[in-house]
Amino acid sequence: MNNSNIKIRLMLLSFLQFAVWGAYLTSMGRYLGGAGLGERIGWFYAVQGVVSIFMPALMGIIADRWVPAQRLLSFCHAVAAAFMALTAYMGTSMGSDVTFSHLFWSYTASVAFYMPTLALSNSVSYTVLEKAGLDTVKSFPPIRVFGTIGFIVSMWLVDLMGFQANCNQFYTSAVWGAVLALYALTMPDCPVSAAGGKRSIATALGLDAFKLFNQRRMAIFFIFSMLLGGALQVSNGYANSFIAGFSENPIYDGTFAVEHTNIIISLSQISETLCILLIPFFLGRFGIKRVMLIAMFAWVFRFAFFGMGNPGSGVWLFILSMIVYGVAFDFFNISGSLFVDKEVPENLRSSAQGLFMLMTNGLGASIGVIAAQEVVNHFAVSPEGWSIAWYIFAAYAFCIGVLFALLFKEKAQAG
Repeated sequence: MNNSNIKIRLMLLSFLQFAVWGAYLTSMGRYLGGAGLGERIGWFYAVQGVVSIFMPALMGIIADRWVPAQRLLSFCHAVAAAFMALTAYMGTSMGSDVTFSHLFWSYTASVAFYMPTLALSNSVSYTVLEKAGLDTVKSFPPIRVFGTIGFIVSMWLVDLMGFQANCNQFYTSAVWGAVLALYALTMPDCPVSAAGGKRSIATALGLDAFKLFNQRRMAIFFIFSMLLGGALQVSNGYANSFIAGFSENPIYDGTFAVEHTNIIISLSQISETLCILLIPFFLGRFGIKRVMLIAMFAWVFRFAFFGMGNPGSGVWLFILSMIVYGVAFDFFNISGSLFVDKEVPENLRSSAQGLFMLMTNGLGASIGVIAAQEVVNHFAVSPEGWSIAWYIFAAYAFCIGVLFALLFKEKAQAG
C-alpha cells in the first residue's frame, strides 16, 4: 500500500470516528427536552466525562498488553453502536412515556465504549503512519481535520433529515458506529507493545503524573484547566434546545436558525478547524499564559453572544458565538496539550496528557455541565431567563480568566 492510499484510509477512519459523535452530541439535548427530560440533560453530557476518567485508560492497557489496537477499536465501536441502537429503540418504543432510566443506562454503556475509541483511533493512525515511514507530526493533522469534517457532515445529515428532535439521531450514530466497527478490521495490524507488559498499572493509568502537583505552577495550570473544562459541554448540551425554543414566538418561528439549528451550530466546528492553523503563531508570539487568557475570554464572548442573540435580527450574534468557539476550544485544548508536552519530563508526557484530559474532559466537563443544568433548570423558563443563564456562564468564564491572569506565572525566559 502506497503512502497516499494510507493517508486516504486514515482520513476515512477519522471521518467515521467523529461522525459517530456528531450525530447526537449537539442535538441530543433538544430531543431530551421534547421527551420531558429537560431537567436531566446535564446528566447525559456529564456521564461522558465520568466514563472518560477510567475507560480510556483501561482500554489503553488492554491495547498495550493483549489486543491489537485496530481489533479493540472495532470491538468498542460494535458494542457502542449496539447500545446506542438500544437507546434509540427504547426512546422510539416508549414514545411520550419514556423515562430517564429507559435511556440513561444504555446510553451510558454506549459512551463508555465510545470514549476510549478517541484515543484508540489516534493510536491506530500513529502506528500505521510510523510503519509507513511517515512523520506523524506532519502527516496526522491533515488526517485529523477529516474528523471535524465527519462531525459536521453528521450534524448536517441529522438536521436535514429532520432527526434533531427524535431518536433517529441515535440510530444514525449507531449506523456510523457499525460501519466503523467493520472498517477498523481492515486496517493494518497494530501489534501489542513489547513494553506494554512491563509497565505498572499505576503508570498505565497515568497516576504518575499527579506528582506534577508538587510544582506550584503546574498545579495552578491543571486546576484552572479543570475550571475552564467546566465550560466545554455547556453549549453542546443546551445551545440546540435554546435556539429551537424560539419557535414558540411567532416572530421567530420558521427562521433558518430555528429550522436548521444544527447547521448554525456547525459553524462552531468549521471555526474550530480554521483556528487550529493559528495556534503555532499565537503560541510563538504571545506564550501560553496569553493564549490561555484569549481562550478564557473567548468563552466569555461565546456565552454572552448567546445571551444577546435571537434567530431574527440578532442571528448575527449567534454566528459570532459560533466563530469565537474555535478560539475558545482550540486555544484551550490544543494549546494546553502542547504546553503540557513541552513542560513536563519526557518520561511523564503520556501520563501528563492523560491528566490534562482527566482534569478538562473528565472532572471539569462533568462537574461543569451538572452545575449548568442547575442554572438552566432555575432560570431558563423564558427567553429572558435563558439570557440570564448564558450571562451567568459568561461571568463564570470571566472570573476564571481574571484569577488565572493573577495567579499563573509564565516561566522566566533565559537571558
